Amino acid sequence: MEFIETVKSRYSCRKYLPDAVSQEKLEQVLEAGRLAPTAKNLQEQHIYVIRSEEGLAKIDAATPCRFGAPVVLAVAYDKTNVFTYPGGRLSSGAEDATIVATHLALAAKDTGLDSCWLNFFDPDLLAASLGLPEQEEIVMLLDLGYASPEAVPSPNHASRKPLSETVSYL
Repeated sequence: MEFIETVKSRYSCRKYLPDAVSQEKLEQVLEAGRLAPTAKNLQEQHIYVIRSEEGLAKIDAATPCRFGAPVVLAVAYDKTNVFTYPGGRLSSGAEDATIVATHLALAAKDTGLDSCWLNFFDPDLLAASLGLPEQEEIVMLLDLGYASPEAVPSPNHASRKPLSETVSYL
C-alpha cells in the first residue's frame, strides 16, 4: 500500500472480530515501532503485548474501549532514561513513545490490521494492575485486530481543516 493511502484509510476501529492476530503480523507491527526515531536514540519505549485472557481482562477493567480487540499494545517509556530539553520543562519520554505508537498504528494498517488509539484509562492504576516497573509510564494503548464488517469510521473521520488553517509559513 502506498504510504498516503495507508494514512488516508486508517481509522479508529471500534468493533473487532475475535480472530487471532498472527505472530508474523504482530512482529511486523512491533518492528515498525522498534525502528521509530527517539531523542538522542535513547529508545526509552517499552511495548507490552497483551493478548492473554487474564491480561485482556485487566485492560477491560481499566477501560471500556477495547472494543473486542484480541490484542492490545501498551506503549510505555522509562522515565529514568529520557532527554530533558532546554528549559527543563519537557522531556523526550512521552514524545518518543507517541512517535513509536504512531509507527505501530500505521504499520498495523499497512499489514491489514485495524487499530484504535486509546487514552481513556488511568495510567497509574493500569500500570499497577499489569505489574509494570515503577519507572515506566504508560502513554497509550493500541487496540489491534481485524475490523468487524459492521465497523466504520466515525462520522467526522474524514473532516479535516484545510492546510491554510493548520500550517503557517514564517
